[in-house]
Amino acid sequence: MTDAPLTCFKAYDIRGRLGAELNEDIARRIGRAYGQVLGARRVVLGRDIRPTSAALAQAVAEGLMATGAEILDLGLCGTEEVYFATGHLGADGGICVTASHNPMDYNGMKLVQAGSAPLDPATTMQAIRALAESQAFAAPLPGGRITDASATRAAYVDRVLSFVDIAALRPLHILVNAGNGAAGPTFDVIADALAARNAPLRFTRMHHSPDGSFPNGIPNPLLPENQPPTAQAVLREKADMAVAFDGDFDRCFFFDHDGQFVPGEYVVGLLAEVFCAKEPGATIIHDPRVILATQAAVAAAGGRAVMARTGHAFLKQALRDTGAVYGGEMSAHHYFRDFFACDSGMVPWLLVAELMGRSGQSLADLLAARRAAFPSSGEINFRVPDVRAAIAEVESRYAPRAESRDTTDGLSLDFGTWRMNLRGSNTEPLLRLNVESRARPDLVAQAVAEISALFA
Repeated sequence: MTDAPLTCFKAYDIRGRLGAELNEDIARRIGRAYGQVLGARRVVLGRDIRPTSAALAQAVAEGLMATGAEILDLGLCGTEEVYFATGHLGADGGICVTASHNPMDYNGMKLVQAGSAPLDPATTMQAIRALAESQAFAAPLPGGRITDASATRAAYVDRVLSFVDIAALRPLHILVNAGNGAAGPTFDVIADALAARNAPLRFTRMHHSPDGSFPNGIPNPLLPENQPPTAQAVLREKADMAVAFDGDFDRCFFFDHDGQFVPGEYVVGLLAEVFCAKEPGATIIHDPRVILATQAAVAAAGGRAVMARTGHAFLKQALRDTGAVYGGEMSAHHYFRDFFACDSGMVPWLLVAELMGRSGQSLADLLAARRAAFPSSGEINFRVPDVRAAIAEVESRYAPRAESRDTTDGLSLDFGTWRMNLRGSNTEPLLRLNVESRARPDLVAQAVAEISALFA
């Protein structure tokens, strides 16, 4: 028995360096602790394409089976397929073994409970962690087994397509970059279903085959250095837009026909507009990092904007608490009430295609006015010795001049013409800065330079 701390437990998921932080023994303990704490009898299990994911998933299954649970195995899939299957099959929980966009020497898990509800970070996650650390497990129970549940994908595809009005689509050529992650096979099934319904969409695929060695780099399109291949391919193929996925495809990223990357906050505004049109007066959830464009879009569409703390567990809970139809984060996580209040990377691009079809406008045209009205810095990361001390220093310098102050997540200060959010990462040892303004890009640049100098 041991009570050595497990450092792979983060605020609301599991992420750790392979070896001492996360290995098959630890995965087995986590699976057993999860099954015992939740009393789970049926658990959906999926995994991404990383070389260690299959063995880690098998270890999780062994831990769960020691609690007598039935494993509903999806095999290689996206995290959102685990979310969907957990709700659709009425399972007691779901686990996806994935490190998403983390470096090659990492892996992890994303976990939900019955109804695909998030685990409470302060209670349930801590109880699982404590039991996995102490290994004070109950005696093994009989009945544990693994059942192939991969056929659930057909119902998942039907649910994804239920979000889009096929009749509103117009002919579009879409470049799709799966990043050699898990997205390719699932996307192909969705594309086949669209073709069967006569959707006028044409796709050009790149880096499409799952390959855990990631020959084209780890799929994280949010990083500027990872964007040029997709941007260049849009121009080369003369596509109307591009969609790029991260490793477990619970996030998708957009490029317009000029190859320009679309920052996530503008996508949140677009999708908010879509849902406010479908449901007048709809409630829309957004995170606190970059808010001006989203709040303006929701107000113009007659909706109600509600701010929630950054992170999937918090956004999902906010959707459940408010009945919001949609919630979005600037990091490209998009949550849907009718998708068990979970995030999906496949639903957003279909809705954007529908909006382009209804409006007759290109993605660039849809975004031009928003970009001009609400310029932003993009998220800037700093490595600092003490995140709290760094935030306190910025607060002491800037808060006296601010018109409003908010601590929903980190520190948000609004100065009227510009606004900033500074917060510690939930998953990495980083300090994250976002600056935005009301039609004043010069103030964005000035604030970024000043604040960055404090951490040089």
